[in-house]
Amino acid sequence: MMPDPCDLLIIGGGVNGAGIARDAAGRGLSVVLCEKGDLATGTSSRSSKLIHGGLRYLEYFEFRLVREALAEREVLLRAAPHIVRPMRFVLPHSGAQRPAWMVRAGLFLYDHLGRRDVLPGTRRLDLSREPQGVPLHAKYRLGFEYSDCWVDDSRLVVLNAVDAAARGADIRLRTELQSARRIGTEWEAVLRAEDGTMRTLRARALVNAAGPWVHRVGTRILGAGSGRRVRLVKGSHIIVRKFWAGEHAYVLQNDDRRIVFVLPYEGHLALIGTTDIPYDGCLGDVTVGDDERDYLRRAVGGYMTQAIGADDIAAEFAGVRPLADDDSTDPAAVSRDYALDLDGAADEVPLLSVFGGKITTYRKLAEHALGMLRPFLPRMAGAWTRDAPLPGGAIPNADFAAWAAALVRRFPGLPPPLVQHYARLYGSRADQLLDGVRSPADLGRHFGGTLHAREAEFLRRTEWARDADDVLHRRTRHSLHLTREQRDDFGEWFAGK
Repeated sequence: MMPDPCDLLIIGGGVNGAGIARDAAGRGLSVVLCEKGDLATGTSSRSSKLIHGGLRYLEYFEFRLVREALAEREVLLRAAPHIVRPMRFVLPHSGAQRPAWMVRAGLFLYDHLGRRDVLPGTRRLDLSREPQGVPLHAKYRLGFEYSDCWVDDSRLVVLNAVDAAARGADIRLRTELQSARRIGTEWEAVLRAEDGTMRTLRARALVNAAGPWVHRVGTRILGAGSGRRVRLVKGSHIIVRKFWAGEHAYVLQNDDRRIVFVLPYEGHLALIGTTDIPYDGCLGDVTVGDDERDYLRRAVGGYMTQAIGADDIAAEFAGVRPLADDDSTDPAAVSRDYALDLDGAADEVPLLSVFGGKITTYRKLAEHALGMLRPFLPRMAGAWTRDAPLPGGAIPNADFAAWAAALVRRFPGLPPPLVQHYARLYGSRADQLLDGVRSPADLGRHFGGTLHAREAEFLRRTEWARDADDVLHRRTRHSLHLTREQRDDFGEWFAGK
């Protein structure tokens, strides 16, 4: 049973809130995390799905951010090789945007700023001869290839929450903060559950990790807060059928000096993004604009022989990034670094507010956040997450390919693509999911693609899945592989369970 007061109350179930909850619980703190919706409902499921240093941030001299992010790539590769994987990125050179010497210098820094034990370095490409040049217009003859990583962003959030709960954290989804105030040396917070029930909780420290809602949540915290401004920047992505051979991605330098990623996605699809435009609309209903679709299609058309029509877009999504405002006039130039504001004197119960950040650096953000709270919570243990696998990540030598191949051999009665699906999403937890399974019949009802009832029930039981969207959109990507009728059929079945 959670003690009252708990040590730490965290508002927000995105990657930063879940990462802080995991780290804090592993340090022996009593932790409650509340999220008004589902895990990763907002920005954390609507990213470009990259674990990367941010090559273009070098132009803005953000060397600390890039160094930290580059080092984190391999930390996360070791921690979660089932949901994080290396990817090679092809950058066709366009002299109209940046001279070749500048690109080479940037890639040299990229290779050497952060530790790189697993990922291969940069190489120059003759695109007129190399297969990576096949989908490109013939005028692009020079290119470069470098390494970064891909991540299943929403699963990263869920796995941090799963690990936090395993270490004693109380994860309360569909629970909204109504108010909080200091009473002596504690916070008194009123939480509203989905059924309307109000509960009061006391905590020794409070973290506002509500992402784009950070200021809105701040207005409910009486007598405390942060004066830091937030820039809301919308990023949109479109999904089309994949139109090149190979598992490499492309980085396209657009005519506005921004870059657009073209990424292999879910086997037969391509993920294209992102945009960077100011946003001041409803945070609960963020959609892709016509101008953004056209922007991304034009960027691809400038490099690729494959034209993308409006009817070629199979799916799309948009998210809002809550960036710490640095007065930049260009939304693309606003720093992606995080900022942590602490409200509370030495003898006062603390409030820590989180602004900005990249999914790549969420683990370091959590370490820094708890370092700032240590004077108020002196019994917490030291940092521990650097060498600790996430749930499912206990794979020998982080060699996912060899481990997944062995898993396929252990379940000869199942189709190999189905076992690969379980391996990629659940890693070593797939043994728990597949315990006792000998044939597809043991997986229960089949809804299409690789979705069976057993997986949905596993997600309900172990990952807080409450409705069809929780399963189809955030804990998996089944929504991209099912027809509308199949999705509706699954939704009716799941609601009736």
